[in-house]
Amino acid sequence: MSLVEQSLGQLARSIPGATQVFHEYELDFCCGGKKSLADAAAERALDARRIEARLMELARQPSDMPDWNAASPADLIDYILARYHEVHRQQLPELIRLSLKVEQVHADSPDCPTGLAEHLRTMSQELESHMQKEEQVLFPLLARGHGAMAAMPITVMRMEHDDHGVALERLLALTNNITLPRAACNTWRALYLGLRAFKEDLMAHIHMENNILFENAMAPAARSASVSTPAGGCCAGAS
Repeated sequence: MSLVEQSLGQLARSIPGATQVFHEYELDFCCGGKKSLADAAAERALDARRIEARLMELARQPSDMPDWNAASPADLIDYILARYHEVHRQQLPELIRLSLKVEQVHADSPDCPTGLAEHLRTMSQELESHMQKEEQVLFPLLARGHGAMAAMPITVMRMEHDDHGVALERLLALTNNITLPRAACNTWRALYLGLRAFKEDLMAHIHMENNILFENAMAPAARSASVSTPAGGCCAGAS
């Protein structure tokens, strides 16, 4: 299968550095990770073959990035907790503080991201609730290797990931795609720099869970279902 036929999620998990390419082209590899590169590029009127060429070049290069596909659920969860859960808890209060200041000082500017602080507060509350569910319910199940028992919690977490994706779209709309106005002050610059880092971290966070942790957890159940043959199936009565 060519790279353009593979899903964004598959490419993100198999080619180190692919996620940065997807960020450059504004391709959603986390919540939209099921779409093929060809379909995702077509939706944005992009040249899929040009993106494929960049990914092929990345795939040929040696990488010192860890292969999380081969990691145990417990190790991957430890990484997600440290790299994303704790980082989000540090990022959002500061982003809310900075956005409040920008909205107060630059309220008269047509470029002012009015409503951003309140939106970030809502995102923070929803993300905190989501992360606590993972930490208290889902992650302990997966760390113990009980992926077959986690189908319903995983479905709920995927749905909430989609909600986070919608919230990110709203964030981008409020900030003109996190584009600084020409005369932006230092606080505004710090805010948008932090917003861009938060956006990329949240997308990577959702990707790690949707396309690696959850997929690997559900794989044994899928394999079990594929090898079981119900009565009256294609092999029934074979000699």
